Amino acid sequence: MSVDEIKTVPYTPLSHPFIERLIGTVRREYLDHTLFWNRHDLQKKLDTFKEYYNDYRVHAGLNGKTPLQMIDEFKLGNVNIDNYTWESHCRGLFQTPVTA
Repeated sequence: MSVDEIKTVPYTPLSHPFIERLIGTVRREYLDHTLFWNRHDLQKKLDTFKEYYNDYRVHAGLNGKTPLQMIDEFKLGNVNIDNYTWESHCRGLFQTPVTA
């Protein structure tokens, strides 16, 4: 009958690899380095990480661009690396250079 048996743990759905990777990234890059006191505090901190992840963090799969740059097709001009400053994200956990 050409039926393949898939053995899994009972009552455990098959995991989605993209969701598993996102959960691992959030845990490794952010939650392992921060403390939160309640659900509201955790939600605020996850919102700031989401903003950092989608707007400022570069991704190797996007050729070193941020997702925001890919959506807006934002092109950076020539940057003078002698005149820059650091922008803080997620309460100082991450910092990215910006032109001054």
